[in-house]
Amino acid sequence: MTFTTLIDPNQLAEHLDDPQWVIIDCRFTLTDPEAGRRAYRENHIPGACYAHLNEDLSAPATLATGRHPLPHTALFASKLGAWGVDANKQVVVYDSSFGAMAARLWWLLRWLGHHNVALLNGGFPRWQREGLPITATVSSPRTSTFQPHLNPSLAVNADDVERIRRSSNYRLFDARAEERFSGAVEPLDKIAGHIPGAINLPWDDNLDLGGNFQTAEELRASYGNQLGDVVPEHVIHMCGSGVTACHNILAMEHAGLHGTKLYAGSWSEWITDPHRSVAKD
Repeated sequence: MTFTTLIDPNQLAEHLDDPQWVIIDCRFTLTDPEAGRRAYRENHIPGACYAHLNEDLSAPATLATGRHPLPHTALFASKLGAWGVDANKQVVVYDSSFGAMAARLWWLLRWLGHHNVALLNGGFPRWQREGLPITATVSSPRTSTFQPHLNPSLAVNADDVERIRRSSNYRLFDARAEERFSGAVEPLDKIAGHIPGAINLPWDDNLDLGGNFQTAEELRASYGNQLGDVVPEHVIHMCGSGVTACHNILAMEHAGLHGTKLYAGSWSEWITDPHRSVAKD
């Protein structure tokens, strides 16, 4: 059995010693970039290696990009191989923020053609609550060779967004919190607001009160209300820098609404060009 969207802690616990499984810890805090690495060194799921959002899951930012550009394919493929990932491996990713960070790696692997990747539902907090094993021992993964098979159709750029944002045949979903979308506050970027035509769907609306993803049926109903007659292939997701938007992509995939796309540059890239329109509510 393979897992391609979500996996529960008890399912992962059965495979902690399985050499065909790779576990990757993606804990990260935007306001304290070393917090996740510190947390990993204190304790983590046995066998997990650590992926840093800025250093591993993104290319260096420039004046013309968002805060977390997509990583360079060859370099990222090399890192995946160093973590033990290859075409035959089941990958499980997790964080301590209910998937907000780990969903980025889930999406990156699919972008590179690897679909046997799942996010730990409920994350590290649920793993701990259920009394499952943890360790402070830093693992030394058995390295492998990852061959990327890039699927460029999963990502769009700012020109694509500009072209479709006024079309009733497309949907542009923004995963940021409502107060950032409206422009009431902006703690991370130089300009507040949103892209005109975008619809605000905060990523944490995908979760139930326990911090787990809603059921596939509940997610399908929720997103279906926003889609109307628009097909999932005409949905573009964005956020502040292309990270939490992946949470919404995962939710739609889990709901059976396949083929949505990521605007990886997102708001932090959009505002680098003063000619691009900005709206505030």
